Amino acid sequence: MRLKDRVAIITGGANGIGRATASTFAREGAKVVVADMNEAAGQAVVDAIVATGGAASLARVNVTDPTEVQRMMENAVATYGRIDILINNAGITADARLVKMDLEQWQRVIEVNLKGVFLCGQAAARCMEMQESGGVILNAASVVALYGNFGQSNYVATKAGVIGMTKAWARELGRKKIRVNAVAPGFIATDMMKTIPDKVMATVQEKTPLGRLGDPQDIANAYLFLASDEAAFITGAVVSVDGGIVL
Repeated sequence: MRLKDRVAIITGGANGIGRATASTFAREGAKVVVADMNEAAGQAVVDAIVATGGAASLARVNVTDPTEVQRMMENAVATYGRIDILINNAGITADARLVKMDLEQWQRVIEVNLKGVFLCGQAAARCMEMQESGGVILNAASVVALYGNFGQSNYVATKAGVIGMTKAWARELGRKKIRVNAVAPGFIATDMMKTIPDKVMATVQEKTPLGRLGDPQDIANAYLFLASDEAAFITGAVVSVDGGIVL
């Protein structure tokens, strides 16, 4: 019960890494707000947590809308009294080579993956600054932010930006007892990976020293550690959870 009675908001909490993280945090004692645009999938996660004795609620939110983000934070405080943890997990892809990428593809990914992280982080930090105990903000980066990736100018730019914001926030918020870290997943077996051709994924798996794709639970476990008191002296870090592929 490493997160007993703490309140955690998880964006993109309805599927993949977000779903695994919500379930893991609930098992560790957290009261979880599953934040997602997909109400049906999000409610299924909430129902599964409650059915096993956990505490969870659903927040339908568009992370690119500041009004909706602020309402989500206010509702969490009204329901649970505080916000201890924010997992900025929501993200999308819209891949294309540089010479083929249109402005709409670029802007859509920037809006969700960068602006959305900024808006949620800002709103959560404002709440956490008013708490004597501070809080924890964890941002989803990616290993592609560290070495680039073919056909992902927009996605790579957002994830590199997230790493930069993470370090800036860690400097700004540390004195308010707010820790800020990023997790950089490698290639994880989620629905997002289904758009990648099998031949490419086979090559990725072959080049990964551990010889497999990651599981959403691998990332959830990293989030759990960083959100817990075991990581009380870690801030401004970027933790790669990638099976060694960046080597």
